[in-house]
Amino acid sequence: MKDTIKINKGNAKIIAHRGLSGIERENTASAFVAAGNRSYFGIETDVRATKDGKYVLLHDDTTERCGIDALVPSQCTLQTIQSVVLKDKDEKRGRIDLRVPEMIDYIRICAKYGKVGVLEFKGIYTEEQMKEIVDIIKAEYSLDNMIFISFAFENLLTLRKVCPESHCQFLTGEYKQEILDLLVEHKMGLDIWSNAIPDEEKVKNILGMGIELNVWTVDDKDLAEKLIGWGVQFITSNILE
Repeated sequence: MKDTIKINKGNAKIIAHRGLSGIERENTASAFVAAGNRSYFGIETDVRATKDGKYVLLHDDTTERCGIDALVPSQCTLQTIQSVVLKDKDEKRGRIDLRVPEMIDYIRICAKYGKVGVLEFKGIYTEEQMKEIVDIIKAEYSLDNMIFISFAFENLLTLRKVCPESHCQFLTGEYKQEILDLLVEHKMGLDIWSNAIPDEEKVKNILGMGIELNVWTVDDKDLAEKLIGWGVQFITSNILE
């Protein structure tokens, strides 16, 4: 039976990337429950809006990689998206439970297992959409147990207009001083690609500026433990626990 790779995590918080995607199909209820049943601090996922105003969990622009049929959430209804049976980890269909979940399913699973939700906004969201998402989370769980992330800084600014107290981390694949300065200004954390901070000096600079630091996607045990030794507060991983 395949299992997670255990690491010496020290004080770092480990986040299951797209659920426990090293074992279950990413961004499915199965992946979220698998993470919920383990020691993870948080469960990360990707949210997209459908044509009929629902919120589903899918990393890519289409369902093709995970589900063979290439459906685009923004062009489909929830019912159409959920008609697709996703592939299992062996790249074959067969498990009827592997479907694209709604965001509310994910929030309920995080609540059931007491995990912090790490929600990545895919696409650009309006103020109205942000309010809808915040209201769903408030009704089903708690904003205190959520971290919001996005590669689009404008999404985080829109969220902060709706919910000034929201916990935000900016996603990036680059280490740039101007990004760090912006995060200090807006009191946001950083969620950065591991290859962008290859040395301790960069980590110390980020932490020295008072910026909360999350690193993605780290599946190598030695690298994770090195980053933790440098003081990284969050590690996002497909398989490390």
